[in-house]
Amino acid sequence: MAPYNLLVTRLQKALGVRQYHVASVLCQRAKVAMSHFEPNEYIRYDQLEKNINIVRKRLNRPLTLSEKIVYGHLDDPANQEIERGKTYLRLRPDRVAMQDATAQMAMLQFISSGLPKVAVPSTIHCDHLIEAQLGGEKDLRRAKDINQEVYNFLATAGAKYGVGFWKPGSGIIHQIILENYAYPGVLLIGTDSHTPNGGGLGGICIGVGGADAVDVMAGIPWELKCPKVIGVKLTGSLSGWTSPKDVILKVAGILTVKGGTGAIVEYHGPGVDSISCTGMATICNMGAEIGATTSVFPYNHRMKKYLSKTGRAEIAKIAEEFKDHLVPDPGCHYDQVVEINLSELRPHINGPFTPDLAHPVADVGNVAEKEGWPLDIRVGLIGSCTNSSYEDMGRSAAVAKQALAHGLKCKSQFTITPGSEQIRATIERDGYAKTLRDVGGIVLANACGPCIGQWDRKDIKKGEKNTIVTSYNRNFTGRNDANPETHAFVTSPEIVTALTIAGTLKFNPETDFLTGKDGKKFKLEAPDADELPQAEFDPGQDTYQHPPKDSSGQRVDVSPTSQRLQLLEPFDKWDGKDLEDLQILIKVKGKCTTDHISAAGPWLKFRGHLDNISNNLLIGAINIENDKANSVRNAVTQEFGPVPDTARYYKKHGIRWVVIGDENYGEGSSREHAALEPRHLGGRAIITKSFARIHETNLKKQGLLPLTFADPADYNKIHPVDKLTIQGLKDFAPGKPLKCVIKHPNGTQETIVLNHTFNETQIEWFRAGSALNRMKELQH
Repeated sequence: MAPYNLLVTRLQKALGVRQYHVASVLCQRAKVAMSHFEPNEYIRYDQLEKNINIVRKRLNRPLTLSEKIVYGHLDDPANQEIERGKTYLRLRPDRVAMQDATAQMAMLQFISSGLPKVAVPSTIHCDHLIEAQLGGEKDLRRAKDINQEVYNFLATAGAKYGVGFWKPGSGIIHQIILENYAYPGVLLIGTDSHTPNGGGLGGICIGVGGADAVDVMAGIPWELKCPKVIGVKLTGSLSGWTSPKDVILKVAGILTVKGGTGAIVEYHGPGVDSISCTGMATICNMGAEIGATTSVFPYNHRMKKYLSKTGRAEIAKIAEEFKDHLVPDPGCHYDQVVEINLSELRPHINGPFTPDLAHPVADVGNVAEKEGWPLDIRVGLIGSCTNSSYEDMGRSAAVAKQALAHGLKCKSQFTITPGSEQIRATIERDGYAKTLRDVGGIVLANACGPCIGQWDRKDIKKGEKNTIVTSYNRNFTGRNDANPETHAFVTSPEIVTALTIAGTLKFNPETDFLTGKDGKKFKLEAPDADELPQAEFDPGQDTYQHPPKDSSGQRVDVSPTSQRLQLLEPFDKWDGKDLEDLQILIKVKGKCTTDHISAAGPWLKFRGHLDNISNNLLIGAINIENDKANSVRNAVTQEFGPVPDTARYYKKHGIRWVVIGDENYGEGSSREHAALEPRHLGGRAIITKSFARIHETNLKKQGLLPLTFADPADYNKIHPVDKLTIQGLKDFAPGKPLKCVIKHPNGTQETIVLNHTFNETQIEWFRAGSALNRMKELQH
């Protein structure tokens, strides 16, 4: 770890002397801008090459592509300790991206830091707060009205601190990044778990919590545990109904929702060239569902074609010059290898309730019958950050066009979400949108919408058992519509379209026939569509706000009476003692995602107000004591009540508490609210069998203790009525386990061992009360 005086020096530079670090090293062969929106910020391929050469000489072995890009961004490549899965790397990312729901808390934390400007190029994207209700234009107008206070805060905070602002209606953050900011070799962090989408353009793009983003925006080296590398070798080629989505659906079935934890998934092999750039982005995007740190593809001609089509031919040209650094070295070593023959891969559909329950489309109908899942499809939904490209819309329109030619429309409801304003405008111009409307679809706003629960669904009642099919990425219980009985399946947009036309899971478009309006049977042909428009993209409306050169007069107001925004107060410091007699707030049974910990949907409106959003703490988690959600025993009154109310009671009465969790606790979204809320309401530790990567880091950032059972069977020794004492904190050190004394109500005790992954810097966060508190200590 670097000495604190070095960190102080860097912070001082960030406070005044230091400019964007990305501009400090210019490409000597050519000055190529990172994006059209930042013409004076240049791609650092020379620095990347220099760092790679230093590390290759030290390690004396071939490097994977992931290693080249990650190690190429090391703060100190000559001295950084490097061991996959062990050491923590100190990195210098090129840029930061934030979506509006997470940007609120990130910018509130940045404001609290006292820094005048961001130290790296950063952007805010308004895509999460637009609810799908009536259709694109009407929903967008409604969102602008309802969220005016939040949009104004983000716009003015962006202007004040040098952050670009993409207005509501611009599109989904990851599509905007792919179109404008991602490039081969970039290291980008984003406050959304699907940031890895940018790996489709050859970048290492990693989802993080807002506190991590604040570190990077403050100019502090960003820490990441040195990732392992899982190689996925692709052979053969895609054809017919098989799509890029089927690759990641298959991989999810193989690796499961935690199989990628702590690793970068690196695709390689001859099959890569049969996948479009946006198809590669789809695969990388949904890598979040296997817990991967990120996913990436090697630079190739498909990326070059996409860069040129999106107005970045200069980037493609310089990428060609540095191509050796944008592909893996021959003979490089992967920690695990998965092989997939694309020529043999069949269309897949995953679900319900988890994205790793994989089925071939040909089999899902029979499985559904056996399991008692509803066969009738109520709604088909295409789009989302995973599948909303021009090619996706074209393939779906190709299916719809065949149905229309035989006089058919969708039997199920059908919605379409364009990925960006550019995609929307282009599919309108080229007729795709009209075809999808003609077959029965409703085109929604360029936003996340139903994918994240922003869906004012009217066709069913809560608790009604039903099936939906989507081209989204997640299908956790209640995620899309807050109905725990909605069986959500994820698949490709073209399969969604075909199933929506047929209206049932029992339809396999590869083999089954439909009956046209004339009574004649016909079979849908495999869709074919251009990966990119033949003409140039239509950019649509201009929705970007540049930060002004002089922001000295810019005000950022947060009303003390606001119900949407709340300035942050520092969390309390550790008192130097062991944590004694912790009450168990809840012992969670089974899967507990960030949706269970901090629900989205209607709660998104409180993402900038910590106290208000804390009223959703763990309301979706199942209590092992009674198999109910949002019902826990108050240890003082012995009455059962909502989880947030019980936590508030404990906080009011000075009772510190702990959560007990199962496997892969905190999988899913990057939302740091799932860490902020327990800290705000008096939680001190989360003890589980295992954690998802982003959530574990978020907990550390907020001064909580994410701990794991040394023996997973010890989960069964703890009961909700017990009290816990965590010992060993006075000698808290990396790699040194802690002890936990379990005090049973009958007076007996037993001691178990708890492991942790804290390094020295993270221990300082805990002692200071949070990473932000520690930053302020160093600043002063």
